[in-house]
Amino acid sequence: MGQIAWLGPHDPFPNPLLEADPDPSVPGLIAVSEQIYPGQLARAYQQGIFPWYSDNQPVLWWSPDPRMVLKPSNFKCSDSLRKIIRLFCQNSQSQVEVDRDFGAVIRSCATSTRKDQDGTWITHEIMDAYTALHEQGNAHSIAVIEDGQLMGGLYCVSFGGMVFGESMFSRKTNTSKIALAALSAWCLANEVYMIDCQQETAHLHSLGAAPIPRKDFLEQLQVSLNQTKIDKSWTFDKTILHHWL
Repeated sequence: MGQIAWLGPHDPFPNPLLEADPDPSVPGLIAVSEQIYPGQLARAYQQGIFPWYSDNQPVLWWSPDPRMVLKPSNFKCSDSLRKIIRLFCQNSQSQVEVDRDFGAVIRSCATSTRKDQDGTWITHEIMDAYTALHEQGNAHSIAVIEDGQLMGGLYCVSFGGMVFGESMFSRKTNTSKIALAALSAWCLANEVYMIDCQQETAHLHSLGAAPIPRKDFLEQLQVSLNQTKIDKSWTFDKTILHHWL
């Protein structure tokens, strides 16, 4: 990792649009830091860079090529998922809640087990950093509630006209899909062109996500960040799901 920059509190990130991966043996790894410094996470996202590391590692900052994205218009709402959404919407004891308890959603993502990846990368430092972003209005949670219980959800980051999906969880089959369907419908209503999914997985493929070249992602990111319509309201409920019915 000798060629990869170690960042201090005020050091800028290398620009992944202009500079090749510093160490070809670790493609996508842009920089390393001892910790997530104040303001660093917001700067990273606006350059298409995100942290992904485990406990007992330094903070590893990534900009992979290709980049997995979901265009909301490409979200695959299968017949079976459409039926699940219809029943969910008809159930008076079910709801979609936005930003009501960000901490509960990110903790649930951190402790969930999954086939595609483990949740241990959501360290206490990660939870603190994204909670700070949430308090600044740039990170949001979508919770799927049934009978008063948190059954699934996701959290994401938003700057300008860009949404970055972070992690999902399900305590009941398909509840994370309901959350993603709600987010995709909201994005369509608010002219969000794509949702960054970061990592390529079979699960995301099945929901309509696809990899695109890093260059294309970073160019679209700059367009989205400069959208004039940036005052989007992160206030919606399960009626947003009617888009898929």
